[in-house]
Amino acid sequence: MRAFGQSQGVKRREDLRFLTGSGRYVADTLPPGCLHAVFLRAPVAHATGLTLDVAAARAMSGVALVLTAGDLRAAGVTQGLWAVTARDQRGQRGVATRRPVLAEDRVRHVGEPLALIAAETRDQALDAAEAIGVAYDEAPAHLELAPGGPPVHPEAADNLAVDWLLGDPEAVETAFARAAHVTRLTVRQNRVAVASLEARACLADWDGQRLHVAFNGQGVWTLKRELARMLGLSEDAVQVTTPDVGGGFGMKSMIYPEHFAVAQASRVLGRPVAWISDRAEAMVSDNGARDLDSLAELAFDADHRVLAYRVTTRSNLGAYNSQFGQNIQSELFSKVLTGVYDIPCAELRVQGIYTHTTPVDAYRGAGRPEAITLLERAMDTAARELGLSPFDLRRRNFIAPDSFPYTTPSRVTYDVGDFARVLARAEGLGDVAGFEQRRRASESSGMLRGLGLCYYIESILGDDTEGATIEFTETGDVRLYVGTQSNGQGHETVYAQYLADLTGLSFDRIEVVQGDSDRIATGGGTGGSRSVTVQSVATLGTVEQMVAAFAAFLETEGEAAPVTFEDGIFSAPGSNRRLTLLEAADLARAQGRTDLLRHEKRTRLPGRSFPNGAHLCEVEVDPETGALRLDRYLAVDDLGTLMHPQLAEGQVHGGVVQGFGQAVVEDARFDADGQLLTGSFMDYAMPRAADLPMIRFVSEPTPSRNNPIGMKGCGEAGTVGALAAIGNAALDALWSRGVRHVDMPLTPQRIWGWLQDARR
Repeated sequence: MRAFGQSQGVKRREDLRFLTGSGRYVADTLPPGCLHAVFLRAPVAHATGLTLDVAAARAMSGVALVLTAGDLRAAGVTQGLWAVTARDQRGQRGVATRRPVLAEDRVRHVGEPLALIAAETRDQALDAAEAIGVAYDEAPAHLELAPGGPPVHPEAADNLAVDWLLGDPEAVETAFARAAHVTRLTVRQNRVAVASLEARACLADWDGQRLHVAFNGQGVWTLKRELARMLGLSEDAVQVTTPDVGGGFGMKSMIYPEHFAVAQASRVLGRPVAWISDRAEAMVSDNGARDLDSLAELAFDADHRVLAYRVTTRSNLGAYNSQFGQNIQSELFSKVLTGVYDIPCAELRVQGIYTHTTPVDAYRGAGRPEAITLLERAMDTAARELGLSPFDLRRRNFIAPDSFPYTTPSRVTYDVGDFARVLARAEGLGDVAGFEQRRRASESSGMLRGLGLCYYIESILGDDTEGATIEFTETGDVRLYVGTQSNGQGHETVYAQYLADLTGLSFDRIEVVQGDSDRIATGGGTGGSRSVTVQSVATLGTVEQMVAAFAAFLETEGEAAPVTFEDGIFSAPGSNRRLTLLEAADLARAQGRTDLLRHEKRTRLPGRSFPNGAHLCEVEVDPETGALRLDRYLAVDDLGTLMHPQLAEGQVHGGVVQGFGQAVVEDARFDADGQLLTGSFMDYAMPRAADLPMIRFVSEPTPSRNNPIGMKGCGEAGTVGALAAIGNAALDALWSRGVRHVDMPLTPQRIWGWLQDARR
């Protein structure tokens, strides 16, 4: 077989259909006679005594169904969405609360679905929703990120969903007691809306025997299982598919109430029913992200080495346990708790708080950006307090290359790394030596310039097993069935390219099949930067198995042993015969060996991979207005062996932009009654192309030891590195004017206010 790495970056095969409007999203797949569903949503954040008068709505023209919680209960539909509860080292679990499909009696956040209306047209459904009488007793809302207040769930005392501990508190306390210096820093992680290009959507079709649900998610198998459980169906009676998806970023990896309500509506009516969210609806119903307050404490010895690290966090879970919500700021945060530093002991305490807001769950990076932002902001603060260069302090505390494999205080084992080499490359390429000259040039024009550094590490998450199936068709094409799900990352290109590299098959004749629970029995979906790594390792395993099977077949057909496969050709000693893989498949078909026309294998990664890198940025701040401009950005990343350099660079660019969005412009806000104040793009700022400079990406790889390809994930790396790099740069710019603390978002109004406070 060909050695991995020979491939060059081919153009994305998906782009032609995406750029010419030929993509097939959920909204493009609605069959004739499809009914349109809309949801009546809660107008207040907290209320009891909810009752609905739906008689007038049901009688309106075009209305086929008004579905309420009472209807679901009468039909035997389970009212409780599945979610993971966090478990800590003491064995304590978070509170398991019930999240209904449709609210019944009590409302817990603005936008919670109360009823589904299905009609011949969307306008008819919207008119019917307005005709429903809604009565309730409004109650005070709990919005503070602290225990106590009006109860969200009676079973969660003081609204405390999670009280989670990791680490060795006694060892940490002992280390702090003997520390020569202690740095303390609080960091506020602002709440953000995911705002994917394509809002959530689903289509359900019940034919009397089987249910088909198409949705724009990140994997079909969890929804298949949960639809069967909640609707009382066998799993064989449920098919879930996913067409093209316009962005997911973690937010679409979860199951939501709408999926089940739409599915039940189709079962009741025996007709296809579709729900397509609009942007305003998405802002109040999609899971939010981040929203936590953290205290970091670093204990240093006299040589400026970290003795211990302690983190105390309060995170907002919103009104319900979303699928992974309890684990984001606890378990996933802990994966990179101590970053790239050789820290002997650490402690992480997390309180997850229920509030009367939309649930909070995974978003690009899911806990790792939050952990790295806190640690890297604290390291910069420590460098200032100790009078050291932020580069030197980090170098002094890096895990040494000969210490790998290295087990962190969080009991996570890093496989490999050379952090000092990566940092040195960034320091040189970023012209750190010339920064002071650039700072003086900015000051001469009345601007403030700052340099920010973040050295991040990321832990790849998700199922460490995956399968791949290769099938030869009668037309001479090849199908590759995968267990991941593209949300626009370029999977069709990179998977086909890798299979072509391994086998000599034509790139143009490989079809990548994904997102169909009938055609692919199981898979891990997309999330946690797992996709290309686990899927490519599975493809490699399947190819190796397939080549061995064909070699054995050719030997039985008279070829001398051993038959070898090199550069896409089967050959044998002493024979002039040469066969491509397609020719071998044709021969097998002619001999009736149909078993050789389909090969599948599941593989398990021997361990996780840990992308890491040094991100440097420079900002300019106008002290008269507070406006911040990102002037330079450099990402020197160790992503291991790159599968497709251009796609990897694109992932880093996208991640940096989303990090910039949170760091500088994005902020989801609620008023004192729990009403969303940032419910549209008129009020919620999104980053634009003009906000960013050209982002420079440089690969400085150390191949992973935990997979045969040497790959490390890249999907979330940009976001993990960007937040602290930009925050540190902003504070560096403002330091000379007396500003000693900044928090996200770094809006002009806030920066101007900090400058005025410092002046006073």
